[in-house]
Amino acid sequence: MDLPAMINQMRNHPDFSKAGMVLYHNGVVRDSSRDGRPVTGLTLTVDRKKLDRIINETRAMPGIVEVLVHINSDMPLMVGDDVMFLAVAGDIREHVIDALTLALNRIKTEATAKTQVFA
Repeated sequence: MDLPAMINQMRNHPDFSKAGMVLYHNGVVRDSSRDGRPVTGLTLTVDRKKLDRIINETRAMPGIVEVLVHINSDMPLMVGDDVMFLAVAGDIREHVIDALTLALNRIKTEATAKTQVFA
């Protein structure tokens, strides 16, 4: 996973000139669960078909130019490791924020499953 490469990929999109905003999300492994238990890492599985569908549906939203997602699911992740990069480019702020929020929530609930490793 390489955020500068993702930024370059976004900037090289043929319709990038139509974008007035790009938002980047960088999810990382934190050292505690939502309920406060200490975490040493996590593993992640990805349903690629569902992920592709979410990306395509997000790209079809009004004003959206491009959606890119890179998910680190190849190995166990440790605290501080990057889990996911999500980038959304679009014409205006409202379209981009809505698209990123929807895509992120759908990816986390529909296309990925994580297993935390507790200390």
